[in-house]
Amino acid sequence: MEKPATVRRAAVHAINGMSSPGRGDHPATREAEETAFRCRTEAAELFGVEQPENVIFTFNATHGLNVAIRSLVHPGSRVVISGYEHNAVTRPLCAIDDVTVTVVDTPLFRQSLAKREFEATMEKGCDVVICNHVSNVFGCVQPLSDIAVSCRRCNVPLIVDASQSAGVLPVRMDELGAAFIAMPGHKGLYGPQGTGLLLCGMDAEPILYGGTGSASRLQEMPEDLPDRLEAGTHNMPGIAGLLEGIRFVRKLGLENIADHERRLAARGAERLEEIPGIRVYAAEDPEDQTGVLSFYAAGMDCSEIGRQLGRRGIAVRTGLHCAPLAHRTAGTLERGTVRISFSAFNTLDQVDQFADEMRKILRENVTF
Repeated sequence: MEKPATVRRAAVHAINGMSSPGRGDHPATREAEETAFRCRTEAAELFGVEQPENVIFTFNATHGLNVAIRSLVHPGSRVVISGYEHNAVTRPLCAIDDVTVTVVDTPLFRQSLAKREFEATMEKGCDVVICNHVSNVFGCVQPLSDIAVSCRRCNVPLIVDASQSAGVLPVRMDELGAAFIAMPGHKGLYGPQGTGLLLCGMDAEPILYGGTGSASRLQEMPEDLPDRLEAGTHNMPGIAGLLEGIRFVRKLGLENIADHERRLAARGAERLEEIPGIRVYAAEDPEDQTGVLSFYAAGMDCSEIGRQLGRRGIAVRTGLHCAPLAHRTAGTLERGTVRISFSAFNTLDQVDQFADEMRKILRENVTF
């Protein structure tokens, strides 16, 4: 994904001019401390977190989800998840003994049905609900606000995977009342890879232990956030870049970003559906989908499509996208899909170019 120039400049500056926050009292350390604090503060404002200290820096969304799951899910727990969860949710659950996982596997782009099924499933009894806001495979939007209301009514903690929605759709801790919200920095927040945020609405258990630059006499991790969950050296180039990515998102505005991505996805779906043999997974209501679009072509392997597009300078993701559960729910597990993901930097002309190249590839490789 293309990044704003400010993100690149901030990361380079941090490499050359910053040390580790909390590890000294010299200018490079003080600048790192100030940059990390500003990043926490601006993220807290964007995501409705009352205390900036409850914004935790992680390596990625997977890291944050592991912390959240390990804090709430224990042997004997009953967990409800959507049918579109990533391996970042399902594998940590699988690693905990004696956990009962119930999957709400509703059809694509059926928010009202998903709402009813979540409500009905929770009423049967559960200890934790985990749900992504948007599917990384199909871009389908889950009825997260309604699910959060049901969780509060049933007094069940909610873990949100906002990997595909943070920076595109409103994600507010103060409105959702979630226990944890995890997100990467490199997707909709336009930060560097290897960054992420975990928003904490409750106490959490660390999965990484070590130095924090504070309370060094203690052999236990500090009790207070963020130190409790941030052992070891901070990724200051990543955090500095993430700060600028968050500023970029706030300047453009979530609504403008979402509208732009939806226009691109709608054009992509329209153009692809004109090509014989292509099956596109697109919502009838644009509000039910973001700028992620999956498709497959009859008679051609998805991986080969990805390779041929790559040789034409077009980057896509193919296969199962680390989310076999989502493919099983949608009926695409055996073949997978080709996924295109749009950002604020993509244009309608690029979408048309992509569709033209797809038509050429199929003309050259498939006989109908």
